[in-house]
Amino acid sequence: MNENPSISSLKKNGKSILIDWSDGEQSKFNFLWLRDNCPSEVHPTARERTFNLLNVSENIHPKAFTINDKGQLEIEWSEGSHISHYDVEWLRHNCYTMKSKKKYSSPYFLWDNSMQSNFEDIQIDYQEIISGDEGIKKWLEQLHYKGISIVKNAPTEKESGFDVLSNISHHRETFFKTPFEVIDIPNPNNSAYTAAALRNHIDLPYYEIAPGYQFLHCLINDATGGESVALDGFKVASYMKENFTEYFKILLDTPVKFVNRDYTANTIRVMHKPIFTLDHNNDFNDIRFSVAYMGIMDCSPEVMDSFYEAYRKLLSLLHDPMFEINFRLEAGDIFSFNNRRVLHGRKEYDANSGNRHLQGYYIDRDEIVGRLNYLNRINP
Repeated sequence: MNENPSISSLKKNGKSILIDWSDGEQSKFNFLWLRDNCPSEVHPTARERTFNLLNVSENIHPKAFTINDKGQLEIEWSEGSHISHYDVEWLRHNCYTMKSKKKYSSPYFLWDNSMQSNFEDIQIDYQEIISGDEGIKKWLEQLHYKGISIVKNAPTEKESGFDVLSNISHHRETFFKTPFEVIDIPNPNNSAYTAAALRNHIDLPYYEIAPGYQFLHCLINDATGGESVALDGFKVASYMKENFTEYFKILLDTPVKFVNRDYTANTIRVMHKPIFTLDHNNDFNDIRFSVAYMGIMDCSPEVMDSFYEAYRKLLSLLHDPMFEINFRLEAGDIFSFNNRRVLHGRKEYDANSGNRHLQGYYIDRDEIVGRLNYLNRINP
């Protein structure tokens, strides 16, 4: 695509204006779309749309249109006294004709246990983050594209994670409170608060929208055992889609019941959602999985047999060493990851051999992607 194409010709075409460009491309812009998206109908500081589409009829059309002396598309509308001006750059950037033809390319880097030998690719030093936007962007790119990042050499004071995360955005509060303490305690309401091994899982699958990103800040870890495990759920989903297509479709289409019985809050949380979901580009959106919080399945009898076949295959893959990476968190590490993509687990540790104390935080995925978009000066 040329950097600065110009408009060669334009004409009406049904309910649209058809533009031929100097680089051979062609665009079709619907009349209502053009009126609805007039660049002047945006609040100057709030940057919010101000136009009410219901103030014009569905039959609105250009009474006159031309290329003005600034090279803009200028339209005088058939209703009201409004004249719209559209810059060439604006029209090209927002051209849905060309966007609909463009092949989608996934931004995600999918990984398996080979990441173990490239561990530096998912690490960043704390000093890089606090040194400025380039370090923050590097961190966010690891989180968004790979779904995982280990911050090294962060402060180890309690609640110092707040200062680190403030470089991104505000945290998300849950019933765990923030930060939540990952430590062996008596009478826990969550198995994370024990020294037992934790199977690979995401956090809070029983929420309508589970937290997007999780940050586990290691304050001290001199206990024997307790190695962390991480696994790219999108990689497993891709593997299933390619090698066990019918199983993948079943897990994409079948709602699974997740249940949390929280006696500390007199609350029972229940959510039905499929294990895999896709976004509007049919790319992987999230994975929802936790054996601990899986409720008693209640899908139809016609589906139950095939669901359990698919589910057993998924269980084996989500604990297959070929997809897992293993590492030990040291004091000052922040294990940060996409909670709706990367499953995490833990090996058992000996609580009598030393102390192991993590503090946990959540941030919504919107904030991670939004901050990265801003730093990259993305114009949606």
